[in-house]
Amino acid sequence: MTDPALMPDTSFQPYEYVHGDESAGVLLLCDHARNTVPQEYGDLGVPAAQFERHIGYDIGARAVTLELARRLNAPACLSTFSRLLIDPNRGEDDPTLIMRLSDGAVVPGNAKVDQAERQRRIDRFHKPYHGLISGTLDRMMAAAPAPVIISIHSFTPVWRGVPRPWHVTVLWDSDPRAVTPMLDGLRAQSDLIVGDNEPYDGALENDTMYRHATKRGLSQALLEVRQDLIADEAGALEWADRLEPILRNLSQAQECRQVRHYVSRCDNK
Repeated sequence: MTDPALMPDTSFQPYEYVHGDESAGVLLLCDHARNTVPQEYGDLGVPAAQFERHIGYDIGARAVTLELARRLNAPACLSTFSRLLIDPNRGEDDPTLIMRLSDGAVVPGNAKVDQAERQRRIDRFHKPYHGLISGTLDRMMAAAPAPVIISIHSFTPVWRGVPRPWHVTVLWDSDPRAVTPMLDGLRAQSDLIVGDNEPYDGALENDTMYRHATKRGLSQALLEVRQDLIADEAGALEWADRLEPILRNLSQAQECRQVRHYVSRCDNK
């Protein structure tokens, strides 16, 4: 909950927008770009060290996104608030939208969140971020053939004591148009272990990709890069090197630049 002694920080912008060529054919997203929380929420009762973990944000994802946006001259939409405050990659009705417990870390500031506070966070953080994406897509689709949507995430190398072998994985639902060449391009790099819908399934109803790509019929791929590989500048630049030619090819592929609706696996559950 907010501290009633503090007024909302009206200067806090819930998103970061990188201007680019809106006819470039690709839109970059980064749902968990930062680990910041507006001042009236304090630290949510969570030790500072927890915000530096994957539960606070996707380590390295912002740096990779910004570098790719620069190289491709592509627009990018990034969140600026920690997923511990509210998770922009969840639907508004998702029970994990505001977590009370995240990978063993209790979040006291979320323990007593009522419906009014839940809606306040949705209105102040979640909706503006998604509004930015929607508005950007509207402009891009008016300016040129439909863009490919690429969402950049990162995953922890060990989960509950079990090492994860992949260097990078591609998450997706039912539309293979961008996914197949993405997987092919990554697997062509012989030093990589590439996962397909690992360690998570890419079909999640009302998440960012479902909302903005699947429902619009836009080609898409969600990339998960292992966090230890992009935790510093050198790693982020290396992965921009790996991804840039693949994304450039996707942005120029006619099949990926068409609106085509695929039935989501979420809709078949």
